[in-house]
Amino acid sequence: MNDLDSEISALAIRLVEIAKSANLRLATAESCTGGLVGGAITRVPGSSDAYDRGYITYSNTAKIDSLKVDPDLIAEFGAVSRDVAREMALGARAESGADIAVSITGIAGPGGSEFKPAGLVWFGLATSHERVETRELNLGDIGRDEVRQAAVRQALELLISGVEHCRTA
Repeated sequence: MNDLDSEISALAIRLVEIAKSANLRLATAESCTGGLVGGAITRVPGSSDAYDRGYITYSNTAKIDSLKVDPDLIAEFGAVSRDVAREMALGARAESGADIAVSITGIAGPGGSEFKPAGLVWFGLATSHERVETRELNLGDIGRDEVRQAAVRQALELLISGVEHCRTA
């Protein structure tokens, strides 16, 4: 196990522990990570007490059908955007009934464009305590696997901040 895998495992363990202690349910909506966040969470024994479900919405159609993302947002801003990340998180929370949902949409590479280069990842967070936020991560063209792993780490950190917010709200 490399250092990043160890860090991701430690974050997932912490997330499950604090979500369970606060009796909070989690959901994920993943595009470029293809289920890696849900996989990291479910590697933790007892995660079923905190993790409700994950949506792998790789295509635009999946985002629209499963998470109720407005197709006009995708048409206007593209799937890799602040607006779509926000709607993915809100949709995952609404569709699942979870207390906290995180979303990830990005360009893992190779490829990309001048305005949306490889390594650009957007995150959304929605909680039952009215916290909705987005974050942008620009990793550069560091390699597909590296982008995906860094996105998993960021998503877990965002979920932890959401749990901590709900516990103190």
